[in-house]
Amino acid sequence: MRRSVIALAVLMTWISPALAEDWVPPVTDPLVQKECGACHMAFQPAFLPARSWNRMMDELSDHFGEDASLPADKTQAIRAYLTANAGDVQMKGRAWKYMKWVSPGGTPQKITENPDFERKHRFADKVWKDPKVVTKSNCPACHRAADKGYYEDD
Repeated sequence: MRRSVIALAVLMTWISPALAEDWVPPVTDPLVQKECGACHMAFQPAFLPARSWNRMMDELSDHFGEDASLPADKTQAIRAYLTANAGDVQMKGRAWKYMKWVSPGGTPQKITENPDFERKHRFADKVWKDPKVVTKSNCPACHRAADKGYYEDD
């Protein structure tokens, strides 16, 4: 009995980050990591609904002021990964908190404009002007394991 309790405690310590509210499934697709991660952190699909990812992939020629166009085969593969793992599809970890703020039919494009993000990131302007941070979308500046889906307070 004692061994079972110890084994369970060890197991829960190991898996508890995956159950935490500040976790989202990490990006595991090499193409998404390569193409999206070339300019910024490859954001986890769980932060936006599938319709938002579809819109984003449709508008790569003007991706937040940049031309991020890709060949059709890469666009199709990335779109498939993002929409299959979107927040309204997976609903794992923090995704459900993000999705509850998305209006039905809404297609938000910025994770940083979600009320859940804004609630958790109420900082003085000096934080956002720090040369290590620069922009609200630079998650790894404050969350060292953001690329792995962990957004615990560092």
